[in-house]
Amino acid sequence: MKRGRRETEEERADRRWNELLQEVRVAQTGGQVLLAFLLGAAFAPRFEELTTPEVHLYVLTVVLGAASTGALIGPVTLHRFVTGRRLKPETVDLASILTVVGLFLLLCTVTCAMLLITLLVLQSGTAYWIVLGLFIWFVLCWFAMPIYALWRQKRTRRRRGGGDPLAHPAAPGS
Repeated sequence: MKRGRRETEEERADRRWNELLQEVRVAQTGGQVLLAFLLGAAFAPRFEELTTPEVHLYVLTVVLGAASTGALIGPVTLHRFVTGRRLKPETVDLASILTVVGLFLLLCTVTCAMLLITLLVLQSGTAYWIVLGLFIWFVLCWFAMPIYALWRQKRTRRRRGGGDPLAHPAAPGS
């Protein structure tokens, strides 16, 4: 028994685009709020108390936040430039790549921000262990679980004789 949607390539691209936009809205908002906080932190009175390594970590965090914001806004500009040129499936694929890159950069931004904050508050090596635990948690939630879901789907389809879903990105229901 075949499962999945019955949709044309264009319908599938439209659906995937709308889903991607919803996902980007969530990630983009979080990233932009974090970046705004980081940009404002340089004007806080305690900023002058930072050591040189802490200032370097701060600058790295701001750069990562800006890069993340750029990657997460990228799908919008990509769509705007190619709209009306019958490139929706290609646009969705490229926008998906930008989104994953943006999420990875957001992971790096959050990790660096947490490290900076925990180092300032705890003033001990415990900060590194706390941030390492949070980093692992984010990697599990954002990357390992989706990869595991793909692996399970691939394994299930192979057992049922349905082929490799990763080899057919246009497979129904994806």
